[in-house]
Amino acid sequence: MEFDYDRFLVDQLVRPMANLYRVTPLAVGEAPAGPPVAYVRQKRMAIKEDIRFYADEGETREVFRIKARSILDVGSSRYDVFAGEERIGFLWHKFRESLLRTTWHVGGPDEAEVAIARERSQVGAIVRRVIDFVPYGEMVPIPYNFDFLVEGRVVGAMDRKFKLRDQYLLDLSGDTDRRIDRRLVIALAVALDALQNR
Repeated sequence: MEFDYDRFLVDQLVRPMANLYRVTPLAVGEAPAGPPVAYVRQKRMAIKEDIRFYADEGETREVFRIKARSILDVGSSRYDVFAGEERIGFLWHKFRESLLRTTWHVGGPDEAEVAIARERSQVGAIVRRVIDFVPYGEMVPIPYNFDFLVEGRVVGAMDRKFKLRDQYLLDLSGDTDRRIDRRLVIALAVALDALQNR
């Protein structure tokens, strides 16, 4: 199945009026393990986020989507991830918990938390926040890397690559029990880039 891999590359495609992403499974290193498994579209300036993941670039078959629970959440942002009509999990960003280091909670369809995604470096997170206040600070390359934790143990990572367009390497090789649905991690990678003010 297309999402049975442990490693993926999520790269942004530059298009007017929309954020587009391509998700490709990886074999050894950065070599593709096959063709892309998802193409993602986020409309800019949407009142309520609804991000669709398609099996093909022509966007004829939806495989899953991220949908905001409400238009405005004070202090937190919650998103559900659906495959068709089935909710496969949720993504939850708590503002207060993320003041010093960005943290997201990843849950399954039954509202139980399965993993936490936490920014790897607290020092880097603080520097990134300071740079945001400097004019053209977004042009300064600061690492934006996350660890995935299950019951306090690191089982995977998301690393941003420094290129002209955003690229993220997802690696869940440490999640040998496959506790985390790979679609949720792919959804989170896109959410971190498209939804979060960095």
